[in-house]
Amino acid sequence: MKTKDVMKPSRRRLLRAAGAAAASLGLGGLPLAARGAGEAAGKMKIGVIGSGRVGGTVGELWVKAGHAVMFSSLDLVHDKALAARLGAGAGAGTTREAGAFGEVLFIAVPYAALPQVGRDLGDALKGKIVLDACNPIPRRDGDMAIEAGAKGTGIASPQFLPGARLVRAFNCVGYTSMKSEAHRAGERLGIPLAADDAAALQVAVRLVQDAGFEPVVVGGLVRAKDFDYGTPIFGRPRTAAEVRQVLGIRS
Repeated sequence: MKTKDVMKPSRRRLLRAAGAAAASLGLGGLPLAARGAGEAAGKMKIGVIGSGRVGGTVGELWVKAGHAVMFSSLDLVHDKALAARLGAGAGAGTTREAGAFGEVLFIAVPYAALPQVGRDLGDALKGKIVLDACNPIPRRDGDMAIEAGAKGTGIASPQFLPGARLVRAFNCVGYTSMKSEAHRAGERLGIPLAADDAAALQVAVRLVQDAGFEPVVVGGLVRAKDFDYGTPIFGRPRTAAEVRQVLGIRS
């Protein structure tokens, strides 16, 4: 039996659990622990760790969707300018400030920086939903990228982000495509997702939709390897139907 055939039942169970979580959690699918005063309107507070091309692009889409977003990076001047340009709903701060602010975190940094991000965030990670878009690229990130690529990011990333409720998301579509194709008419770009936590997955599904794309649930974190850097699907924008076809996923 093929490996993907073995994994399909797990994906179905995850989808059923995510659906149940959506029905039971309410307020847009955000868990009780992640509800803030603004959640009566269904909006979230999101901390973006790494406000470069990917983080800045996706964060901007969330601001436009009505979410409150705090941007952080190694360049606070850049982050403040970005927040000023986006206006209401956008702010800037340090990594720790963004970690404390966000009910959900979005991490988009070079993979070699991920261990330090985990140390900087510390206890703020515990129980928090984290969307991880970091890609291990050997020529940039060195030996740790080779190891992460062999394991798969769904297995490697949690080691650097202890306590986080991790979802792999937004890692395999380029920022230029996301910038130009968000909310496009017709079939939307597909964004693959992988997670072990059904409630965290449901929040990620909503945030992908709010950004203007169609979420494609691939399976548990072990399946993140199917859309990691270097795979046939990586870096090639496709519709959700095309993503499912390439990855052998039944609708």
